[in-house]
Amino acid sequence: MGSLIYSMIVSLDGYVADSDGEFASWAQPDEQVLATINDETTFASTYLMGRRMYEMMSVWETDPEVIEQSPESTRFAEVWQQAEKIVYSRTLKSVHTSRTQLRSHFDPDEVAQIKAEASGNVTIDGPTLAAEGIRHGLVDRIDVLLCPVTTGGGLRFLPDHRLNLALRHEQKFDNGMVQLRYEVLTG
Repeated sequence: MGSLIYSMIVSLDGYVADSDGEFASWAQPDEQVLATINDETTFASTYLMGRRMYEMMSVWETDPEVIEQSPESTRFAEVWQQAEKIVYSRTLKSVHTSRTQLRSHFDPDEVAQIKAEASGNVTIDGPTLAAEGIRHGLVDRIDVLLCPVTTGGGLRFLPDHRLNLALRHEQKFDNGMVQLRYEVLTG
């Protein structure tokens, strides 16, 4: 059985994208941060993601320029390509990456089963889809990569839902980013 992990790069004020939907100028991990991400995602056997996240992440299989931009980028692409992927979308008609399935809606019972049968951890990627997992009590861990920037608004990392959390890990990086790992406590 794997853990269901929600992990994203986040501004210090809690956003994954600013009010224009932009994040690329401030949410880029350097090689040190990407190496840590790779170490964590090596244990992921399945990625759950929404349409927008899938469209953004599919470059790790389809764009050689992105894949080959650095040694850690290549390593991330290998890890991402080896994992199973499930995309939740009401608008996509098909997917264009290997090991990828398409679902029209989030089914908490199916996600619980995926988690129970997983050979590794399961990630839930993107704040909209993760909110569903959080509201159904399925998320076991929340990993935050805090960027030393504020955006003043935009797409929030966490939904309006109470969570009791226990800090289990923290790591500071040379570029000013900080990784925080929280266990989601029940009750």
